[in-house]
Amino acid sequence: MANAVEIDAVSKTFKLYHERGTSLKERLVKAGRSRYDELKALQSISFDVAEGETIGILGRNGSGKSTLLKCICGVLQPSEGEIRVRGKLAGLLELGAGFQPELSGRDNIYLNGSMLGLTRKEIDDVFDDIVGFAELESFIDNQVKFYSSGMYVRLGFAVAVNVDPDILVIDEVLAVGDEKFQRKCIARIKQFQEMGRTIIFVSHSADQVRSICDRAVVLQTGEMIGMGTPGDAVRLFRERLLEADGAPPAEEAAPEVEPGQQGDRFLLRIREVFTSVSEGESPVLESGDPFSVTAVFRVKEEIDSMVFVIEVHGAKGELLLRTDTNELGMATDAPLGEGRVTFEFPSWPLSDGRYDISVGAQSRLGETTYDWRENVVSVEVVYHGKASGLLNLPLSASLTAGGPIVRKKL
Repeated sequence: MANAVEIDAVSKTFKLYHERGTSLKERLVKAGRSRYDELKALQSISFDVAEGETIGILGRNGSGKSTLLKCICGVLQPSEGEIRVRGKLAGLLELGAGFQPELSGRDNIYLNGSMLGLTRKEIDDVFDDIVGFAELESFIDNQVKFYSSGMYVRLGFAVAVNVDPDILVIDEVLAVGDEKFQRKCIARIKQFQEMGRTIIFVSHSADQVRSICDRAVVLQTGEMIGMGTPGDAVRLFRERLLEADGAPPAEEAAPEVEPGQQGDRFLLRIREVFTSVSEGESPVLESGDPFSVTAVFRVKEEIDSMVFVIEVHGAKGELLLRTDTNELGMATDAPLGEGRVTFEFPSWPLSDGRYDISVGAQSRLGETTYDWRENVVSVEVVYHGKASGLLNLPLSASLTAGGPIVRKKL
């Protein structure tokens, strides 16, 4: 399969000046003598995107995600390396990129369309589709400087997906739109996938990356630290978040010391996770049976107002459940020493298949992750019934025959 995008040893360096002249005279006098630091936003990034593939890009703020997308779209030129793009590319970058605030929404559609290589007739043909998708019929002749952030995003996305691109590049601006519009965007992205289009997608939502992407790239301080399946990329991304919050990586062996002793360098450590079914590589559970997941943890210093989190993912990485002890009505403080938390399911109503379970510990508002174990245990479920689908819900049926059917009026 041919590649739609090839990124070959791309680096991007910015100059951060300590002081620059504000007038032409000052700039001429200081020409070549202004002090500056170099910021390496990207460092030797290389990967290919095949035609029809959807690639996700994960990374913390400042990791270089948006800079990389701008280089792919041609907004920035790499300092080193080369990017080769085959096909028509439409990009949706930061909020309002490419819009002229003094022009109306109508004029901006024609302006953006022409920048993407469309003739006026081609824009005329898709104009109504763009306005309808953006849901801006009543505002299309207003100046976009009066648009809300959500209206900006709707118009930008509508233009990008209606110019029939071969490659669609989307930055994390979708987080600005409301839930209804986000669902609409995801549906259009999946429609593009079915059409065999290439998509490069940046999102802070690991679950969106899992459900949409074929592969994912992880960036950290301008370097590509990994690329693989969405599940592997999310695991690596979360491990690096843990390291940034001061917790050791999951694969590191837990030190055998008592809390508070020298060498114990983390606030909370999940030491073991096990389930109520038999131990083994694929423990088997009968669908509908009770099931529990237990995490054993050790605390170095008392932590107030924290939660334990559980996630259940399906075979394709789709999120089936995410909840925490606070949402379950259990206020959690972590006292000094060792303890355990158990999540109990009175009935496991899922049908045949393998399910991966992740467990973590976070501050109550989620701003700090103390420890996280991605896909730490799995459970294999066996269903002996004949119904199909994902869920095995308690269900019965009744039939009345031989008499008139009376429908109750509502």
